[in-house]
Amino acid sequence: MCVDDAERLDFGDAGVEKPHMESVCENTTTSDFKQSNFANFLPNVRSGGWSDIGSRQYMEDTHVCIADLAKNFGCPTVDKEIVSFYGVFDGHGGKDAAHFVRDNLPRVIVEDADFPLELEKVVSRSFVQIDSQFADKCSHHRALSSGTTALTAMIFGRSLLVANAGDCRAVLSRCDIAMEMSMDHRPCSVSEKLRVESLGAYVDDGYLNGLLGVTRALGDWHLEGMKEAGRPGGDPLSAEPEVKMTTLTKDDEFLVIGSDGIWDVFSNQNAVDFARRRLQEHNDVKLCCKEIVEEAIRRGATDNLTAVLVSFHLVAPPQIRVNRPGRVARSISADGLNSLRILLGSQ
Repeated sequence: MCVDDAERLDFGDAGVEKPHMESVCENTTTSDFKQSNFANFLPNVRSGGWSDIGSRQYMEDTHVCIADLAKNFGCPTVDKEIVSFYGVFDGHGGKDAAHFVRDNLPRVIVEDADFPLELEKVVSRSFVQIDSQFADKCSHHRALSSGTTALTAMIFGRSLLVANAGDCRAVLSRCDIAMEMSMDHRPCSVSEKLRVESLGAYVDDGYLNGLLGVTRALGDWHLEGMKEAGRPGGDPLSAEPEVKMTTLTKDDEFLVIGSDGIWDVFSNQNAVDFARRRLQEHNDVKLCCKEIVEEAIRRGATDNLTAVLVSFHLVAPPQIRVNRPGRVARSISADGLNSLRILLGSQ
């Protein structure tokens, strides 16, 4: 089962959820500023997404792309600045938590009194707030008990803000170099292992309390010992995201966001190289996401698979040019450049 971009995200009164969709995306460009020089650079944002059930029996991944967050919810903007929102949510134990977070987290963010001036604080507390809201919902509907990892990316002017709770991943292509924008929250992480152990939890054979393969997630309130409302010092299974902010320049080409199934078979640099080649061929961000997912399946990925790609330029990434004194500059592909690096490194 394949799922591509779907209808625009929409909410009824009081943020009531609409019928579940695997993805909610908009095919749009959010700005048309000239990229005349480094100082005046503002991104021309294009986005697309693609999901596939893989070899699993159920589809628990979902994603969202919203070109103009404030406009989507009928909220005023600050200085007419557009804030775009992208997210990948990888559910476990069912799809309900992933769909709840996808459908409600953007609304909670935009309704925060500090949006959009203090985005880092807003996003962090919105993750925790939506986690509590899901707990309330599960208390009335026990059958909905499930969990989800979540990674969101927001673009506000030249700022890129990535928030992650779990093992989805975001990688930025900067002049063909993969820049990691998130850290996987798994029990094998030294810092995460120390954090959960300080809160009375343990890691058993790579699993948190012998149950979960991640140390941060939203939902999972039904799992004993993982979360407790008002627990001093926080929960072993934390909904609080790690947040990373960077200022975009003309060297930043695109952002790849993927559920963990993508990263089981792609390294960060490999994903950047693959996406770059495809964009150079056809410059279609949605098709590129589909090709990433199909390539992951071809390489043997067995999990649900989701890829979202956010491009910061209207044109395709340029060929890399290698200049040598006294010689005519020639273009070289990303694969060719990597082969050259390996050759030089072995000498």
